[in-house]
Amino acid sequence: MQNVHAGMKNPIPKLPLLLLKPFFLSLFLSLAVLFFLALQTPRHRNPKLSPGLRIRPGYSSYDSYLQHQLNKTLNPKLRKIWTSRDWDRKVLVFSQFFRGLKERKLLFNDSKALCIGARVGQEVEALRRVGVGDSVGIDLVPYPPLVLKGDFHSQPFDDETFDFEFSNVFDHALYPWKFVREIERTLREGGICVLHVALSRRADKYSANDLYSVAPLVELFRKSDLVGVRNVDGFGLDTEVVFRKKEKEKEKEKKKT
Repeated sequence: MQNVHAGMKNPIPKLPLLLLKPFFLSLFLSLAVLFFLALQTPRHRNPKLSPGLRIRPGYSSYDSYLQHQLNKTLNPKLRKIWTSRDWDRKVLVFSQFFRGLKERKLLFNDSKALCIGARVGQEVEALRRVGVGDSVGIDLVPYPPLVLKGDFHSQPFDDETFDFEFSNVFDHALYPWKFVREIERTLREGGICVLHVALSRRADKYSANDLYSVAPLVELFRKSDLVGVRNVDGFGLDTEVVFRKKEKEKEKEKKKT
C-alpha cells in the first residue's frame, strides 16, 4: 500500500523565530526562579507553630530583621549603659542565677559554656566569676574577649561543642525553630540549656516573637527533655526553662518502646 504521506511537506506550519525566542526566554527565566526558590524556601519556611508562640510580622527580609536588631545593639547610649552603670548590677544578678544552677548540679566548673545573644558579655563575666572559666558569648556585634561575632540562627561552632548554653534573648529570634535547632546541634549529649523568657510581658519593641506558654518550647526542643520550670526576676523576664539534651542511646531505646 502506497504511503499517502510520502513526499508530503510537514502540514504543521513553522512558527516564526521571533515568536519562539520570547517563549524560550520566558521558560528559562521561570525555571531559574523556581530553582532559586527551591533552594531558598526551606531556609525560611515556617513550620506549624504552637498557638502559644507567635512570630511578629513586619520584616520584608532577613537583612531588615538583622538591621532592626543592630539598631539596638549598636546604640551608643545603650552600649555605654551596658558597660558602665549596668555592668556590676547585671553581673551580680547573673552570678546568683548561675550559682543556683551549680547547686542544682546543672552547671559545673569544668563545663564548656556558651551565652547566646550576650551583647557586651555580662553573663559571660558572671560565669567566669562563679568558676566556669571556659565560657564565651556570641552576638551580632562582638565584644572581645567575652563575646564573639555570631548569629544565633546559625551558630559558628561545631556539633556538640558545649556542655551548657544560656540565653535570655529567645524573644529576639525571628526563626525560633532555628534558634533551638542550633542549640541542640552544638550541645553535647546530656548538656544543659537554660532559657529566661517572658510569658506575661510584651514590652520589647525589638522582640521578633511572642511566647505565651512553655508548651511551644517543649515542642521545639525535640532532642531534649524538660528538666524544670520556675519563676525568676531577670531584667523583665519572668520564667526560667531548663532542658537537657537526650543521649542518643536512650533516644533509640525510647523509639523502640
